[in-house]
Amino acid sequence: MTTTRFAPSPTGYLHVGNLRTALFNWMIARKAGGTFILRLDDTDPERSKQEYADAIMQDLDWLGLTWDRVEKQSDRLDRYAAAADRLREAGRFYEAFETPTELDLKRKKQLNMGRPPVYDRAALRLSEAERAALRAERGQGVWRFRLDHDRIAWTDGILGEMSIDAASVSDPVLIRQDGQVLYTLASVVDDTEMGVTDVVRGSDHVTNTATQIQIIEALSGTVPRFAHHSLLTGPQGETLSKRLGTLALRDLRARGIEPMAVLSLLARLGSSDPVELRGSADELAAGFDLGHFGAAPTKFDEDDLVPLTARHLAGLPFEAVAAQVATLGVPEALAPRFWAAVRENIAVRADIADWWTLLRDGPAAPLVADEDRAFVAEAVALLPDPPYDDGTWAAWTTAVKDATGRKGRALFMPLRLAVTGRPRGPEMADVMALMQVKPRL
Repeated sequence: MTTTRFAPSPTGYLHVGNLRTALFNWMIARKAGGTFILRLDDTDPERSKQEYADAIMQDLDWLGLTWDRVEKQSDRLDRYAAAADRLREAGRFYEAFETPTELDLKRKKQLNMGRPPVYDRAALRLSEAERAALRAERGQGVWRFRLDHDRIAWTDGILGEMSIDAASVSDPVLIRQDGQVLYTLASVVDDTEMGVTDVVRGSDHVTNTATQIQIIEALSGTVPRFAHHSLLTGPQGETLSKRLGTLALRDLRARGIEPMAVLSLLARLGSSDPVELRGSADELAAGFDLGHFGAAPTKFDEDDLVPLTARHLAGLPFEAVAAQVATLGVPEALAPRFWAAVRENIAVRADIADWWTLLRDGPAAPLVADEDRAFVAEAVALLPDPPYDDGTWAAWTTAVKDATGRKGRALFMPLRLAVTGRPRGPEMADVMALMQVKPRL
């Protein structure tokens, strides 16, 4: 069975960058009828917060990205300890004691000599007595995985054939000096024991994937299919890293952006397929194909979410907004017609309330130009009090035309501005049929 996972750290809020990873993995699982695991990478006790874990689940729920089960890495520390013991027994795990300053000096020396800044494995040459002395002096060391210096190759679902020389990569630290298990080991153990078959993540993980393949093999696990999607940039190609705080999903939600606008854009952005607004996440999953995505950085512009949101709302049937409309106090008999009139004239859901307020109370400030004030006053005098009906607008404008001689835009636009306070909106015949008050100057 196809099994994918999304493994965010609950150290902050979800943003569009890590949502893209979640969405790809979710679509792969749903298209194959497989399992999608939400796995919280919470092995850092200082930075991981329950409020962020809750927020991650709230954001995914808002988007409709349901998970089959939740796993917490903090509940699996014994599994990571057992894996570490197996690596020690296999001679693939060793303790190193260099301080950050010493490591930095080594890197600088290698760079000055024109060599790649790769850890020199000095710890492997220590005697047991030297290790004991360093442990007594500095405390516990870090634990590094000893890479086999071979080429690590895999067929990437997006990047194609990949190959990395392990000799060009430092032996990765898997356990910190304070005993905290790092992502590289925890992820491998989880993927292996949870039967994860497909891993899609950002292209910044390519080197990490190479080392993880060797760790998986050292633990006698099955290597999943890997794919690395391009990283998002701003609309001008600039990095998003400094703006991700403003692109948190909760911020987009607060701005009124619709879930399907977000999903429709991110599900196709960076692929050869056009971005098309879909009605559900399942529809997006049905047409998803990793092979259509490229390696080039992908430009993301949050402003593109605005028209997609408006189009999504315009396409919603009344049943989808009936509860929201009812809370506004729209009379039940008028509610379906109200939605039909305004749905193509709203940018976000909050605009629905604005339109009903206008129809119920009239505009806060009718727009009447000085040169039109006498004309509008005469026109309003010709309009009876509500209730109005489907024929009110036509009968009123005909009466005003006959009385004033105005016609065309000079007739209709001042009346629209007086009635709605807006230069654009629904058909005025519909507006008048729904209007609850007589226009006022």
